[in-house]
Amino acid sequence: MTFEDAASKALAFREERDWAQFHNPKDLAISISLEASELLEAFQWSGSDLEVARKRGAMVEELADVAIYCIYLADALGVGLADAVSAKIDANTEKYPADKSRGSSRKYTEL
Repeated sequence: MTFEDAASKALAFREERDWAQFHNPKDLAISISLEASELLEAFQWSGSDLEVARKRGAMVEELADVAIYCIYLADALGVGLADAVSAKIDANTEKYPADKSRGSSRKYTEL
C-alpha cells in the first residue's frame, strides 16, 4: 500500500463516521502529541534495550496513530503532507549539507 492509499483510507474511515466535525487543528495537534507520548511509553524503563523488541507491536500501533492524526491535521489545514515533508527535507538539506553533517549529531548552528 502506498502512503497516498493509506491516507485516503484514513480519511474515508473518518468520513464514514462523520468525525471530521470534531477534528479542528488544535485538537488534532493535541492528539498528535498524546499519541507520540504513548509511543514513548514503549521505551519507558527499557534501560539499555533501545529497540524494545518485545514492544514492537505497540510501537507500530502508536506510530500509526501519530501518522493518522498527522494526515487529519494536514487535511484540516489544507496542506499536502507529502509536499510539506518534501519542502522540509529541502530546507534541512540547506541547513545540514552532507559534507559538513555526515556522521555528526551537531545542530546546524554548530556545523
